[in-house]
Amino acid sequence: RGAAAAASRIRCYATPSAPAPTSPAPMTSPPDDDPQLADYPRLPFVSKQTRPALGWEDLQFRRNFGEPLHEQEEVLSMWGPDVPVVAPQIALRWFSIAVLGFVSLGVLCNYAHPVIPAVRREYPFGGLSSELGG
Repeated sequence: RGAAAAASRIRCYATPSAPAPTSPAPMTSPPDDDPQLADYPRLPFVSKQTRPALGWEDLQFRRNFGEPLHEQEEVLSMWGPDVPVVAPQIALRWFSIAVLGFVSLGVLCNYAHPVIPAVRREYPFGGLSSELGG
């Protein structure tokens, strides 16, 4: 019986597969788990820019020899996008204050310029455009 059980576990090319389930099976792995990685280590999504500058075999890339690379190394390496120094909410607040300051200055300048107390000079014949060479 042991040989028959072992033979039934071996699946060859011509062996029919199990019938497809009629209802979807519950997901056992998280949706961001990539099945193509197999047994490759799941490394945290942390930029290399946050590492200290000294203490590495390769100082430029801040990594040691033989250290596994992240799946998205091109984004997390030293050449990837810069890590923000300021939190996005604070940066948006500062940007909004700067825009409000410029708009307020423009409105203030619009209302602060003096009104001309006289009528502007008017020229005949369309402002003398042909007489002035226009």
